[in-house]
Amino acid sequence: MVESLQTLQKKSGAVFEPDLAVPVCFGNEVGAVRAAREGVAVCDRSHWGRLQITDSDRLTFLHNQSTNDFNRLKPGEGCDTIFVTSTARTLDLATAYVLEDEVLVIVSPNRREKLLTWLDRYIFFGDKVKLADITTQTAMFSVIGPGSDRVLEQWGVSELVNQPYARHQLFSLAGEAVRVAVGSGLALPGYTLVMEREGAAALWQALTEAGAVPMGDRAWEQLRIEQGRPAPDHELTEDYNAVEASLWQAISLNKGCYIGQETIARLDTYKGVKQQIWGIQLDQPPEVGTAITLGEEKIGILTSLTQTERGPFGLGYVRTKAGGKGLKVKIGNSEGELVEVPFLQRDRLT
Repeated sequence: MVESLQTLQKKSGAVFEPDLAVPVCFGNEVGAVRAAREGVAVCDRSHWGRLQITDSDRLTFLHNQSTNDFNRLKPGEGCDTIFVTSTARTLDLATAYVLEDEVLVIVSPNRREKLLTWLDRYIFFGDKVKLADITTQTAMFSVIGPGSDRVLEQWGVSELVNQPYARHQLFSLAGEAVRVAVGSGLALPGYTLVMEREGAAALWQALTEAGAVPMGDRAWEQLRIEQGRPAPDHELTEDYNAVEASLWQAISLNKGCYIGQETIARLDTYKGVKQQIWGIQLDQPPEVGTAITLGEEKIGILTSLTQTERGPFGLGYVRTKAGGKGLKVKIGNSEGELVEVPFLQRDRLT
C-alpha cells in the first residue's frame, strides 16, 4: 500500500496543526532556512489555491481582470499578476501559467474562495470563460535554493535551467506527471511543482531522497517576511494599492484598460505613491499593527514580523516623504532601521 503524503512527512518529524493541511514545521527551521539559502529545500504548498481558467476567452478575461499583460503570453509561459479593486486596492498577488487549453492560477491560501467568487461576478453573458477550483485534486511543492537545478537534473530535467521566470513544462518525475515552473514563490532560485494529489507522496519521497531538506510553513513564513513577499491580510489589503505594495514586476502600463488601471496610471504619471513597503531590522519584537514613528510623528504601520538569526525582522508600510533605506525608526519600544528586501520592485519596468 502506498503511504500517504502526511504519513511520509510525519516520519520526517512533521508537525501539523488542525487548521493547516500542510506541515507547520519539521523541527528543523534553522536548517531548512539555511538549505533554502545555500542548498535546496522542499516546501509543501498544497494549501495554496489553484484555480483553473478554461474556454476560448480565458486569456482576455484574465487580461481584463488583473494587472499584467496576458495577451503577450504563449503556452509554456507565465507571469505574476495582481487582482485589485476598481481603485487598485490589493486583493492578492497570484502566479499564472498559460497552458495549451487553460490557465492555471496560483493564489494565496486564504484567498481562493474569495477570488473565485469575485472573478465569477465579472463573467458576463456571452463570455466564454469557465472557472474551477482544482486545489483539492492537486498538490504543489516549492523546491527552493541554489541547489534546485541539481535536484531536477538528477531526473534528466534540464530544459528549464536558466529559463525566464514562470516558464513551465510537463515532465515525468518519480513516475508522476508533474508540471514544473521556474520560480520558487520567493526571491530565491527554485521551481514550483504541481501534480495530481495521488502522486504527491511519491514525488515528496523522491525529492527528499535527492537531498532536498523538508521545510514547514513557519520557515516559509520567515523567508517570506525576510524577502519582502507581501501577503493578504498583512501587506495586501484594501487599505493599500498595488503600486504602494511595490510589485511593479506584476503590473503592465501598456496593455490598455483593466480593473484598477486608471488609478495605477494616475499614480505613475503624478508620482503619487504616498507609502511603500520596507523591511525593518529590529532590536526587539513589537506587536504587528503597531505604529511606526519618526520622533513623535506616525509615519507607518508594522504589518508582519518574524524572528531571524539576526534578531526580529518585520515588514511595514512607511510614508514616502519620511525616507527610505537606512532610516532609523521606532515601533513601540523597539528601535529599527529600514532595509531593502529582494522580492519587491519599487520602480516600473521600462
